[in-house]
Amino acid sequence: MLQCAAFSWTLSDLMPTMQRLVVYLMAGWSGYYVMAIELLSGRILAPNFGNSIYVWGGIITVFMIALSVGYLVGGQLSLFAPTQAKLAGLLLAAAATTLPIVMLGDAVLDWLFNRVHDPRYASLLASSTLFFIPTAVSGMVSPYAVRLLATDLRAAGRSAGVLFFVSTFGSAAGTIITSFYMVLWFEVNQIFIGMIAVSALLGAFAVGFRNADRPN
Repeated sequence: MLQCAAFSWTLSDLMPTMQRLVVYLMAGWSGYYVMAIELLSGRILAPNFGNSIYVWGGIITVFMIALSVGYLVGGQLSLFAPTQAKLAGLLLAAAATTLPIVMLGDAVLDWLFNRVHDPRYASLLASSTLFFIPTAVSGMVSPYAVRLLATDLRAAGRSAGVLFFVSTFGSAAGTIITSFYMVLWFEVNQIFIGMIAVSALLGAFAVGFRNADRPN
């Protein structure tokens, strides 16, 4: 009985640490996800609009604005009883809003190509239509995660610093893995489907910890 009680106490004592690790994992994957989409967006737009500096200027602009909006909205959402399950919901929402890229991407690009003849504005519109929403939703993850981790005001800065490190490291990993390896091994849509699947699995895994969720 004493051994069972000690084992139970150890698991309950480790649960907060495990929860924090899951939050960091979701933040790191979100950083990976955004950078992978940004790199692949150039591949998606290239057949219709080329690969010029205009196209990349439009892509980068859309992603920066989308992330800015995501940070703002994610910070606001974190004010309303934040939980790990809700953070996982943001990850799942980002995956769901990426599906139209796979399903409708070619049709959207062809439609814009036939109607907007300036490649600068056509690529800007295409980037906004296909990539703005999933990028904005992904951008909500980091500020929301900071709120979950900031349970102690004295350590809030340290928690935010570690989280931004993990998120940025994930972005670097997404950049190098996607550009050096994934595009050589798989088609673009296959990469997207794989990332959506990983987000779904990670979100489901995080929801599995809901029994220990608590509002802050």
